[in-house]
Amino acid sequence: MSENKAASRYAKSLIDLSIEQNALEEIKNDMVFLEKVINDNSELEAILKNPIVPLDKKAGILENIFGAKVHKVTTAFMKLLVSKGRSSILFDTTKSFIAQYNAIKGIVTAEVTSAVELTPASRAEIIAIVKKEIGANEVVVKEKVNDKLIGGFILKVGDKQFDASISSGLSKLKKEFTLGIV
Repeated sequence: MSENKAASRYAKSLIDLSIEQNALEEIKNDMVFLEKVINDNSELEAILKNPIVPLDKKAGILENIFGAKVHKVTTAFMKLLVSKGRSSILFDTTKSFIAQYNAIKGIVTAEVTSAVELTPASRAEIIAIVKKEIGANEVVVKEKVNDKLIGGFILKVGDKQFDASISSGLSKLKKEFTLGIV
C-alpha cells in the first residue's frame, strides 16, 4: 500500500474516532500542531522515517514532545502508528487529516498571488466570490505577493486557476502579435 493511501486511511479512522469521542475540534487542533512541529523540525521527521531508530525510542520522543499538550486520543493514535511501524507516515497523516476535516466542514483554501498586498476589501470580495462559486462554508486565503505580475492577481482554489494578472494579459497579447492574430 502506498504511503499516501495508508496516511489517508489512518486519517479517516482518526476522524471517525474523534467524531465518536466528540473531540473532532480538539484533535484537528492537535493535527495542526503536530504538522507544524514536524514541518519546522526536519530532525524529528528524519527520526520518524528512520527504520534504524527503535520503536520505543520513537514513542518516547513523541511522548516527550507532545505528551501533555495533546488530547489522549491523539497520544494513543501516535503510539499506535509507532507500534505498527508506521511512524514514517505521521506527517502525511496529519496533512491528510486536515484535508479531510476541511472537506467535511466545507472549508477551502484560496491561494491568491497578487502584485501588491490585498486590501481588506479585496480579500473580503475574493472570499465572497469563492464561497458563492464553490459553495464553501469557509474560505482560508493564503496570500503571496509577486511584483512581476505588474497588477491584478492569480487565484487558485483546488485544481482551478483564474489568472487576472496584467503580465498574463500582456503575454497573451504578445503571443497574438507574433502569430499575427491581432
